[in-house]
Amino acid sequence: MQSVVLPLSAGQAKPACRTKVVSCAWATALCPALSGAAVAADTSATEQLQRWTVEAKAPGNADKGKVFFNAKHGGEWSCASCHNAPPTTEGKHANTGKAIAPLPPAFNAKAFTEVAKLDKWFRRNCKDVLSRECTAAEKADVMAYLTQLK
Repeated sequence: MQSVVLPLSAGQAKPACRTKVVSCAWATALCPALSGAAVAADTSATEQLQRWTVEAKAPGNADKGKVFFNAKHGGEWSCASCHNAPPTTEGKHANTGKAIAPLPPAFNAKAFTEVAKLDKWFRRNCKDVLSRECTAAEKADVMAYLTQLK
């Protein structure tokens, strides 16, 4: 069995053996929860759609999500500017030219599997497109649109 050494918390008394060793499985399950860190494959598109549906207090609407995804919202970019319309093929960042993997989970198994990456992606890209963060309803609508693409 593998083990991991956990650091002591501030103010925590030192155990007699100077370190506390716990099983790797326990540490893997507990440490991300304690630190707030996300781990690979810690979520799914369905779970994220549910998360924003609950926060928005309304189910995501794929039709609204499609309109939102393709609209420029008064700026020069839309989500589709970099991710394509529909976003089922590799896109390209409008400024850097960097390749962007397809968004729908049916076309990209890694899509929406890490909470921290997804939150960062929405925060950054919504600010680029809208000049503000997206609302929970907008996120639910976009997720409903992306998850229904097959």
